[in-house]
Order: sequence, then C-alpha cells, then structure tokens
Amino acid sequence: MHAPPVIEVSGLTKRYGRVTAVDQLSFAVGPREIVGFLGPNGAGKSTTMRILAGFLPASSGTARVAGFDVFRHSVEVRRHIGYMPENNPLPPDMRVREYLRFRARLKGLSGSHCRERVEQVQDMCGLRDVGKRIIGTLSKGFRQRVGLADALVHDPPLLILDEPTIGLDPNQIRSLRQLIKDLAQRRSVLLSSHILPEVEMTCTRVLIMHRGCVRAAGTTADLQAALSEGSQVVAEILAPETDLRDCWETLPEVASFNIAPAAGSYFRCAITPAHGSDLRERVFDEVRSRGWRLRELTFTRHSLEDIFVHLTRSERLDE
Repeated sequence: MHAPPVIEVSGLTKRYGRVTAVDQLSFAVGPREIVGFLGPNGAGKSTTMRILAGFLPASSGTARVAGFDVFRHSVEVRRHIGYMPENNPLPPDMRVREYLRFRARLKGLSGSHCRERVEQVQDMCGLRDVGKRIIGTLSKGFRQRVGLADALVHDPPLLILDEPTIGLDPNQIRSLRQLIKDLAQRRSVLLSSHILPEVEMTCTRVLIMHRGCVRAAGTTADLQAALSEGSQVVAEILAPETDLRDCWETLPEVASFNIAPAAGSYFRCAITPAHGSDLRERVFDEVRSRGWRLRELTFTRHSLEDIFVHLTRSERLDE
C-alpha cells in the first residue's frame, strides 16, 4: 500500500489581472522525496511555493499538504511546512540562538521542548559554534543555515526551499546539498534552484515549469530517455571502414551513424541509438566477435541543462 502524497496539487491557477502566473498546475510529492522545481524566471515557481506555504491565495484549483487543504486549513498546513523563501530575511542584530528560540515560540513551542529543539536544529544545521554570534556578522553560507534551522525548528514533514543555494560558493553548496539529503531521510523536500547540476545531484525527481505549467516531470533518467534525440555512443575502432558500415547498417538498434578517420588508422564511430538507449555493451560485443581493436567507448546523453533549455526556450520576463 502506497503512502499518501505529502503534497497534492490539482488545477492550481493564479492570476494577476490579465496575467496568468500559474496555469492549471497539477503535481504530487511523495514521502521522503527531494523534488527539484525548475523553470526560467517568471515560470511560476516562487508563486506556487508561496501558495503552498499559505502566504498567497490561489485564483482556482486545489492544493493539499499532509492531507490538509491549503486554503481551508492554512494554520494546520503551516504546522506541517518549513518554508525558506528566496533571500530569506533575517534580523541582523539578533544572535543565532536567540532568533531560533524566538521563531520556535512563534511556531508554538515552549519551555524545555523549545530549548531542546533549538539545540537539536543547531546541531543538525552545523550552527553549534555560532549560536552566540550576531546574525549580521555571519557569512552567506551560515545565514542560509540559520534560515534552514528556522524552517526545521518545529520538525515539519515537508520543507519548501526557494533557491536555498543562491549566493553560496562551491564548498558551501556541497555542504548544504549533503545537509538537505540528510534531512530528506525523515521528510519531503521541494526546492527550486537555477544551479541545474546541483539539482541533478540532489533531487530524486524534477518538475520543469514554463509559462505557469509543468512541461516535464520525472527522474533525470526518465527525462533523458524521453528526449532521446542527441544521445550517442562513440567508439574508436581499428577495422576496415566498409566492415564498420556493414555492421552498423545491419543493427536494428542503430538509428544512424557517422564514421570519420581517427589517429593511428582507427575510425571514430558516432552511433545514434534508435531509442536513446545505451548501446555500449552491444557495440563491445560486435567488436569482440569480429576481432576488431577498441580504443575508446563512451555514451553521451542530454544533461538536465540540455533538457531544461529544450523545454523552456521561449522565456518570459521575471516574475
């Protein structure tokens, strides 16, 4: 029996006058999933996140978080969500521990439970050594961790993170990526990011939005398979060119191929699979059975960035 989704969105629409920011949006996020929310500026990502977090009303459609209707039970929904907005505003004059206790009390925690939970999220987010520091003196990376600790302090089953790695250096991004993966062992995460390789390494699934709609959804491998045109197996083989042509022409798995001279009497064969599949094992078997010499064998396919560009070529202005 499948566990119910943590997020269920159906036909969600948000209009600002004549402008439709979110258009009949439908998707779901399951337990302990890390879902990447991708799209160009103006695609509707932040608008959708603000609606789910209860900070913005929708024009129509339905949205449920942990089984609660976002529009009818917004207070209960907020208890189940940890929301970290883009450019998270933090009070520069408060100390880290002081701020987290303040936020925990606002979210209904009190007494020893409040103090214990603040200590826990400081440990989880690597803030133990800066608990007494003034927030305004912290680096961007530590301020992002404070924002994440704030989102976690009431122990919600869902984190909604809008551009959590914005402004971070590569080391800070790597550290935050691992932290998000660790947190997802007990909760679901919906995050947006413009750093596509980071999404590819962090998320179990991606949703690509354009003009307020989901244009594609699935794992990176699913999307690569759907956009199979452009995938290639490249092999450098020492064999007669006519024999190579005869071989690739007779294989039903091969959609097309190109043969060009390479160094040392080898030929470089660029083979396009018929269905975007990885044909390296098939090519290797052919080379071995015919007694040819193989110097290189690689498989290239679309990156998440290639897929993103393909689906969102026509961009709108920023939201």
